Amino acid sequence: MRCPYCGLGDSKVLETRLADDGYSIRRRRECMDCQSRFTTYEKYDDLPLLVVKKDGRREAFNQHKILDGLIRACEKRPVALEQLEHVAAEIERELKSESLKREVTTADIGEMVMKSLKELDEVAYVRFASVYREFKDISTFMNEIEKLLRKG
Repeated sequence: MRCPYCGLGDSKVLETRLADDGYSIRRRRECMDCQSRFTTYEKYDDLPLLVVKKDGRREAFNQHKILDGLIRACEKRPVALEQLEHVAAEIERELKSESLKREVTTADIGEMVMKSLKELDEVAYVRFASVYREFKDISTFMNEIEKLLRKG
């Protein structure tokens, strides 16, 4: 592993631990030349998962897009970033492990995000749903809130 500071290709591992609920390995390293410390992660290399967009385009799955949407929905809400990172990682893990197909639709992903948000924070759920389901007017918005109230 090359040092990101001086470029030397020799480093020693100081610490190794499991990360991402055991799906990757985190290693703390120290450069043998400049003694700078840095972190590396090891993950298994798998086939890419493609996302089919509403207009039919396909693009590589990107967990960061899910995390960005979760962060926007939870803005100014009492939800820790670690919880959102865990949700995004769980969605990716579920999509990759439970599906034999290599493609997933944005609708499938959106439903998974909404299900997770509903359990995590109802206000964030309604925010996300209003954008995802493209609420056209206040009555559609109110119908979604009434569904939440009936189930709660």
